[in-house]
Amino acid sequence: MNEHRFILEPYKGMNTRHHCPACKSKDKTFSLYVDTDTNQHINDSVGRCNRESNCGYHYTPKQYFHDNDIPFEPKQERIRQAPPPKSKPSYIDYELFKQSLAGYEANKFVMFLKNLFDDEITNQLIAKYFIGSSKHWQGSTVFWQINPKGKIRTGKIMLYDANSGKRVKKPFNYITWAQSVLKLPDFEMNQCLFGEHLLTDKTKPVAIVESEKTAIIASVYLPQFIWLATGGLSNLNAEKFRVLVGQTVVLFPDVNGFYKWNDKAKELRERIPDTRFEVSDLLENIASEDERTNGLDLADYLIKFDWHEFGKETTPPSVEKIEINTKSEKGENSEPPENIYIFSDSAHMAQIPNDEAVNWFNGHLLHSMNKPEICNTLNF
Repeated sequence: MNEHRFILEPYKGMNTRHHCPACKSKDKTFSLYVDTDTNQHINDSVGRCNRESNCGYHYTPKQYFHDNDIPFEPKQERIRQAPPPKSKPSYIDYELFKQSLAGYEANKFVMFLKNLFDDEITNQLIAKYFIGSSKHWQGSTVFWQINPKGKIRTGKIMLYDANSGKRVKKPFNYITWAQSVLKLPDFEMNQCLFGEHLLTDKTKPVAIVESEKTAIIASVYLPQFIWLATGGLSNLNAEKFRVLVGQTVVLFPDVNGFYKWNDKAKELRERIPDTRFEVSDLLENIASEDERTNGLDLADYLIKFDWHEFGKETTPPSVEKIEINTKSEKGENSEPPENIYIFSDSAHMAQIPNDEAVNWFNGHLLHSMNKPEICNTLNF
């Protein structure tokens, strides 16, 4: 139940976005207000333009009613039942997690990474993101969701094509959860962001994409960010993002998700103060019609370039810059603002430092995920 009678229309495709009456942009950047009592738009002029910097048009229902001498009737107070207490989240046992850290010679996603990069970079990615293997489907991969305290929330098991790097969706969509395969009773799944364990590094801004595969690949091309993945649009919400408080965060939506992610970013700015959220429109600007039809994501774009040479380009493709706020509590700049380039010309962009491998599991640094003493067999 909505607490407010008048709300901006939620994104449900481009038919819920319109042309702004102020800037008259050729793109549909205008969100209309909806009366939740009738589910009708108030007026074609009552809404907000998403081009906040270039337009900034925002005509609220209250202003419209005042200008037209219409009584303003906000939603009446209604008795609401207290929500039921939340169940405590379950966690995957560490020993079960360790069982997946093997079998990489048959892991088809790992095969794809080795073809795309090389053995050294692939091993670093396995250690950094704790990429696991499963025998549930031959060659399948486990993407573990681990919070900054080292608690393993869940593991998503998926099957990839070793050559294309695409998920296998025929004859059915090969995706399931570790707790389902392990048949863990009464498991209360409460997801976190994929890669969330990397947030112990406070020196870099955070970049967020939808898929785990994209986060892993982008971390090689653009290591100046901490790369996380929502694992699905349902996790693009304030509850999951509160772990990012105080950070500078850049969202990289897939090509058909820009407007929805942009709306979500506005909501996140309101609900998570002291945190900067930016949305990259890179794919929205460069995608062809075929790429839009096929759902281009950042990984699809990046792998068009040689990762060895990507950071050495003197004029990198599509540079987008943001500034990190360095003001102190008194409002004074403690040091000059730092520019963060989403596509930088750093000569060492493709390098991943060895010390980025996470080492908090029992103080044990996983130098090589292929060592037999870590795990000899896959048990799920």
